[in-house]
Amino acid sequence: MRNKLRHIRQSLSLKLSISILLMTVLIFLVSLGLLFIRSRRHIKQEAMEHAASVLNTTAQRVKRYLGTVEVATYSNDWLVTENLQPDDLLSYSRRIVQLNANVNGCSITMEPDMFPQYGRYFSAYSVREGDSITTVREAEYEYFDKVWYKTPRELGKACWVDPFDDFNEGTLSAEGMIASYCKPLYVDGKFVGVISTDLSLDMLADVIAEEKPYPNAYFLLLGADGHYYVHPDSTRLVSQTIFDVANARSHPDIIALGHEMTTGHQGMMKVRVYEEPCQVSYCPVDGTDWSLALVCPDSDILRSYNQLTYIILALIAVGLVLILWLCRKIVTHAIRPLNRLVDQSQRMAEGHYDERIPRSSRVDAVGRLQNSFAAMQESLARHISQIQKVNEETARRNEELQQASLLVQEADRQKTVFIQNMTHQIRTPLNIIMGFAQVLRDSIKDLPVDEVRNITDTMSHNSMTLNRMVLMLYDSSDTGLSEEMSSRNYEEVSCNEVARESVANTNLHFPDLPVIFKTELPDSFCIRTSRLYLMRSLREILYNSAKYSDGQHITLHVSKTDTRVRFVFEDTGSGISEEYYEQIFVPFTKVDDLSEGLGLGLPLTKRHIQNLGGSLTLDTSYHDGCRFVVELPL
Repeated sequence: MRNKLRHIRQSLSLKLSISILLMTVLIFLVSLGLLFIRSRRHIKQEAMEHAASVLNTTAQRVKRYLGTVEVATYSNDWLVTENLQPDDLLSYSRRIVQLNANVNGCSITMEPDMFPQYGRYFSAYSVREGDSITTVREAEYEYFDKVWYKTPRELGKACWVDPFDDFNEGTLSAEGMIASYCKPLYVDGKFVGVISTDLSLDMLADVIAEEKPYPNAYFLLLGADGHYYVHPDSTRLVSQTIFDVANARSHPDIIALGHEMTTGHQGMMKVRVYEEPCQVSYCPVDGTDWSLALVCPDSDILRSYNQLTYIILALIAVGLVLILWLCRKIVTHAIRPLNRLVDQSQRMAEGHYDERIPRSSRVDAVGRLQNSFAAMQESLARHISQIQKVNEETARRNEELQQASLLVQEADRQKTVFIQNMTHQIRTPLNIIMGFAQVLRDSIKDLPVDEVRNITDTMSHNSMTLNRMVLMLYDSSDTGLSEEMSSRNYEEVSCNEVARESVANTNLHFPDLPVIFKTELPDSFCIRTSRLYLMRSLREILYNSAKYSDGQHITLHVSKTDTRVRFVFEDTGSGISEEYYEQIFVPFTKVDDLSEGLGLGLPLTKRHIQNLGGSLTLDTSYHDGCRFVVELPL
């Protein structure tokens, strides 16, 4: 008996027969049982999940579509408030429509008598008409009670208003129904008008209808009061609500659906539409008072279940093929260890010792052979792994030595370049001073007073340049950094006073340079900081503006926010290329190696400002030159 059991355990053919039989019976029992028990519920559940997924995707698509309109409004409203000129408003209105394909029109409408030369009314309006855009100043009409003007003014914030017919007494009107995103405009806290960006309701309906999960499914879009804004029956749009077409007794489910949607809820509900059972998924549209719904008739959802007969016939055919495939699969699986051993032995003969052979729990000849090969391969792999680790460690150390050598070479190169640059930068003003000193020594009695004054001014300018470079070199040293970090001599500093002194110092270097100083702060306004390092920072930025701009339009503007005081330096000129935005704050780095300076001015200024608890940034949105912004805590 024991020998017979041992024979069964080691018989490969018997194992194959039993495995095939068990697998065949299991597949058919499980497949048929699950098919008839769970098919309907599974199909319906899957259909509802699919409908919910399509609804969510469509809602996200609508939100993105609405978001482009919102972004178009927000990205341009600051231009409007900063440039409240009639011609500019017409230009901005057209710009918004022209740069945003989803925008159907845009109006910028002002408060009464905003521009006295135009009378009580002024409204700049642009509308897309096919491939062209028309921009006009609308004719005078009482637009102050229009929903797109009154609503944002009363709320005091941007909002979507329900779709409306754009026809009015004005010069220009969009075709069809439109929905508008309206944002109030404020200047210095005073309401001055409304910017209203429009989208076509027909375009919105096309966006919503891009994807349907079933042939007869359709979308609904309801407003806050239940009005239809998207519906397959165009006669119901805007004029009817979901509550108008349903009776509370005969269609309580539709009434309940309407209340769920108009109150901003999300979910799924079974209702009867035209006496046909339907599954309705609904969700609110973010940022609006609207609600989106997907109506899926049960006849569409269960269509696949009604075709189950064909599926069963197909399943029988597939089952026969599956049985044949399983037989082949099982046999292949049984002899796979032998094929693997053949392949592995061939790869080992080619020198690949790191591929593991799994151990087998089988007790037949194939299992024992596989385990013997696995033990042999593990032993070889251990020895090869040790050799590889030694080689990898050697390669790693060689790589580290090579990298260290490259770093030393680069450091030596940078030192040489810096010394050459510093020598050149110091030699030029020093030669000028020495040359003029010799002229004064040899010919001072013969020189006119004006020429002597020019010579001494030049010598003074170059000596200040030398002093500036020496001071920057000292600040960049370890001693200078230590001194700055240990300095906590904070005092009450007048922002206007230190700004004026910085402008005066710049005029010493550049006497003919007009620097415009503006301030929104009283002279008595002070902050607690280091006067010395703040003064150095402001002077350095003004010095750079004077040296690299067109030398005619330099402005220093002082203002504050709730938590910080702000110094804005603005000039016109060639500016800084985008590729050098990050490099200008790297020590000893210059945009042009032939230009003056040591490449320390802006890096040291940024360090001073940061040590004072503030920040120095380059405003990359300004393209007429350079605009640097210094912010310090109050």
